[in-house]
Amino acid sequence: FVVYTIQHIARILAANASLPQPAAVIEQLLTDSRRVSFPSTTVFFALQTERRDAHIFIKEVYERGVRNFVVKTGYAANEFYDANFIFVDNTLSALQSLAAYHRSQFDHPVIGITGSNGKTIVKEWLYQLLSQDYNIVRSPRSYNSQTGVPLSVWQMNEEHDLAIFEAGISRPGEMSILEKIIHPTVGIFTNIGEAHGENFQNNFKKAIEKSKLFINADIIIHSSNDATIREALATHLPQHKSFTWGIGDNANVRIFSIEKQHLQTQITFQYNNVRSFIVIPFTDEASVQNASTCLSVLLYLEIPVETIRQRMQQLHTVSMRLQLVHAINNCTVINDSYSFDINSFSVALDFLGQQQQQAQKTVIISDIPAARNKKAYKEAIDMLHSRNIQRVITIGEQWNSYQSLLKNKIAVTQHYHDTTSFMEHFSANHFRNEAILLKGARVFGFEKIVSLLEKKVHQTVMEINLTAMVHNLNQYRSKLKKHVKIMAMVKAFAYGSGSAEVANLLQFHKVDYLAVAYADEGVELRKAGIGIPIMIMNVDEAAFETLVQYNLEPELFSANIFRAFSAFLQQEGLYQYPVHIKLDTGMHRLGFEEKDLSILLPLLQHNNHIVVKSVFSHLAASEDPAEDAFTYEQARVFEECCKRIKDILGYNFIMHISNSAAIFRSPDLQYDMVRIGIGLYGIDSASRYQFSLQTVSTLKTTIAQLRNVKAGDTIGYNRAGKVERDSVIATIRIGYADGFSRRLGYGHGMVYVHGICAPVIGNISMDMTMIDVTGIPNIHEGDEVEIFGPHISVQQVAKWCKTIPYEILAGISQRIKRIYIEE
Repeated sequence: FVVYTIQHIARILAANASLPQPAAVIEQLLTDSRRVSFPSTTVFFALQTERRDAHIFIKEVYERGVRNFVVKTGYAANEFYDANFIFVDNTLSALQSLAAYHRSQFDHPVIGITGSNGKTIVKEWLYQLLSQDYNIVRSPRSYNSQTGVPLSVWQMNEEHDLAIFEAGISRPGEMSILEKIIHPTVGIFTNIGEAHGENFQNNFKKAIEKSKLFINADIIIHSSNDATIREALATHLPQHKSFTWGIGDNANVRIFSIEKQHLQTQITFQYNNVRSFIVIPFTDEASVQNASTCLSVLLYLEIPVETIRQRMQQLHTVSMRLQLVHAINNCTVINDSYSFDINSFSVALDFLGQQQQQAQKTVIISDIPAARNKKAYKEAIDMLHSRNIQRVITIGEQWNSYQSLLKNKIAVTQHYHDTTSFMEHFSANHFRNEAILLKGARVFGFEKIVSLLEKKVHQTVMEINLTAMVHNLNQYRSKLKKHVKIMAMVKAFAYGSGSAEVANLLQFHKVDYLAVAYADEGVELRKAGIGIPIMIMNVDEAAFETLVQYNLEPELFSANIFRAFSAFLQQEGLYQYPVHIKLDTGMHRLGFEEKDLSILLPLLQHNNHIVVKSVFSHLAASEDPAEDAFTYEQARVFEECCKRIKDILGYNFIMHISNSAAIFRSPDLQYDMVRIGIGLYGIDSASRYQFSLQTVSTLKTTIAQLRNVKAGDTIGYNRAGKVERDSVIATIRIGYADGFSRRLGYGHGMVYVHGICAPVIGNISMDMTMIDVTGIPNIHEGDEVEIFGPHISVQQVAKWCKTIPYEILAGISQRIKRIYIEE
């Protein structure tokens, strides 16, 4: 095995260093201060971005036991006398250079994948198809960025005989860096499309840039029918060798027919003048293209066609995300039960640790299929121990050999030979008030365990994509000046998304404040383990005791509420309690107006029972360019009021007025903090920057029944829906009690089924809705129906209802199960 010491790494980087412990062995590279697992063998790279400089986290990482750091030249490391420091000009470049050096130590085949879509699916399917022939190292999930690729390549070791890495770029110049790190011998170009195209002149320019990954590849595998890819490769790499699939005589793998049937597709092809076929258990076009790419790779690697056919039939859906659901007895279940390797296990454990709702953590874990020696199991046990997991349940024959090692590190352990045995001994009473991670290989069928644990509710669910929410948070962060703090709005059940789960995510990603409407909401967050400051926006006297008990910070918006809270603090003998002063500069909802300062200022003067943490106001129309003059008049009044308050207090406080729309539209009004609300959830109220945000919430249900209806018949209550032709009507499992507004009835609204928008017909019932699916092919009872999400936006549903997206999101009933997704 390649062994690195910190002194060796300093030499590789040709960098100056201070190394009191030069022989320290390095096994892990760390770029995220929150994910320390093995501090003694970790080196932390303090990366710098436009928004954040990770050097501020060095003390935090040091206190967690890390003693090896790569930092920018000039960093003052004197206080960390026993730690090793390597000083470089650019820490990201140093990370990439180290990974490139590590890659150069191995000469086994490396497959590099790029393209606009399908990279992760192709990578995971190749892993499924080739893992019987090779010991494969691959990118965890979608680690394909400038930081993700180096961390992926660092996993390579002498046990492996094949590597599969994906590479994604967002701007010119990035792929040449990734090529040096991956240095693929086999290239795969999946496709070229509009994704991530904002920084490229056109798709051809983007294809040229992506093709730079293959400059040293022996072969490039791609579709012969993609003219943009063909032209880009011919232009940039005129001497390249291609192995292609497609329709036409020029393809190495010639596709003759694609026959889609219910739940499967047969692809007939010819290779080396021999005609054959494969069957895949999918019917969508993307899966057909991805399978054709994988077929070509296996043929190029000389895997027998009969073997390919057998394995293609066993392909399964790639789960690129973790699912978090509420479960029995106040438990939370994290389902990651479709694949198992050590790297994805580490990611899943990090996500488990992020959940603060329950202090007790349990992991149910299967055998590790690809593990060929004791090392992987020992590493898994060390991971469990380092994350302070209290209970571990192992399932599988291989774990028999490691029970004594496991019991030395974990307080409570149980073992079952297989999933059936676990289910036979299952009792709901054994799981209570805990967060449970299920991590298992697909062959163990852990989805059966999930069904035992999760709450039984109907099939309508709302998926909350936490990865998309973090993306949106970072989009706003990228627009902020470095000193500006963030307050995130999680009122109204986090706009229907689930307060505790969203708050845990935001706390993990270091927002500065949370805000809710009422004290009860704040209490729920405190009980869920949220420790960061929480502002309560609508306070009354009945909540004062609760505020103090749970360390919640009230918004004081009137003289009466100010006097009452100050008197309460005096009665309780409390001093310097944090409060927030709300100013009304034009919204005319809550707050002190400018003329009220003559009352407010004497209340503030010499009042040692409170300390003003922030003074803020609310912009009434920041999303509307026609109201910009009014917006800036609000800001002028706000600044003048803050000056007078600061003069009377004699100390500084946080000033904030910007909401989601103002962050994009009025960057000069950021002051000391901004408040992000609807934008976190993927909705730009200004409708100008929506392209920068990702969809967070997807509401979906299933078809309960299909029926054929004759022309002239009517559908639903009051015979409100009349069909003009012989029709197929589907009844779906959602109604107005779930938040599907009756305003969407009579054909005013639509839903998304099998790639087609189907109109609502007739009145919407309390629990059911009917839709017209006439002409939609391959439709069956149980099929999924999207109410809103990536194909029908919340904004569109709001337009149909003649309302705003806020009402649609906040109106989704809490009887609808929320499933939280981490990609």
